[in-house]
Amino acid sequence: MVATPEFLDDVQAMTLEAFADTIVPGNKRSSSDRAIAGVCEEPGAVESGALELLADPATGVAEALVPLSGLLNERATEYAERTGLTLDEEVPAFVALDYDHRAALILELTARSNPERDGWVLLAQFSNIAYDSAAHRSTAEALADGHPGLIQMGFAKPDEDGLWRFSDYSYGRVLAKRHPSTTESGSPA
Repeated sequence: MVATPEFLDDVQAMTLEAFADTIVPGNKRSSSDRAIAGVCEEPGAVESGALELLADPATGVAEALVPLSGLLNERATEYAERTGLTLDEEVPAFVALDYDHRAALILELTARSNPERDGWVLLAQFSNIAYDSAAHRSTAEALADGHPGLIQMGFAKPDEDGLWRFSDYSYGRVLAKRHPSTTESGSPA
């Protein structure tokens, strides 16, 4: 289970999880899970650690997560009013939207014509990166822990010594000769 960053309250975390799940959908963690829409049978961005990556100061978006989550719920409320939807007030506004409406709103938010676009695009990119590359984790550790995205993509596990060696070439042939000064670990001398 992925931990929620300490500086996010439950509403903010649930809202950001719903956003990440809309970018890379996953399966519900339980029948009562409202953040994850459950449109996919495999784990998605949330289970891959999207919140953990977004909260990492190295991303440059961590400080914006609290205001972005609030703004996302404001935009979801406006969207619901504009489209005639009635939202469940028991959960944050964005979470109350079904998957199709979440996706439609995100398309609006990330449109070139939206002056707020940059923040939403960053949230989307980092949600995707959490799934595709586990950028917030050591690759070897993420694989050992069963990271959903890396496993789904068939990312090769390292050898027992922690190094990656590939007996087959990705292009089906050797592209260049090994430099004579290359060490056994693959480093140049």
